[in-house]
Amino acid sequence: MVDPELIKRLCCPETYQDVRVADAALLEELNRRIATGELKNRGGATVTRSLESGLVRSDGKFLYPIRQDIPVMLVDEAIPL
Repeated sequence: MVDPELIKRLCCPETYQDVRVADAALLEELNRRIATGELKNRGGATVTRSLESGLVRSDGKFLYPIRQDIPVMLVDEAIPL
């Protein structure tokens, strides 16, 4: 689990908007799309690893994955919502 204090300090690297932890329903939907091979990240690569957690940009347009308790805050790794 990512430290909640760290999450408060993180922001989108593109727009500097705040981020929040993704809810279980969103992660379930994204993992379903990953399983069918239809989910691509912003860089155009097919997402193949299921999501344990993620951070959603405050406008709700992108999710930054969290892998092994490390937020991946790279624009090309963001997943369009």
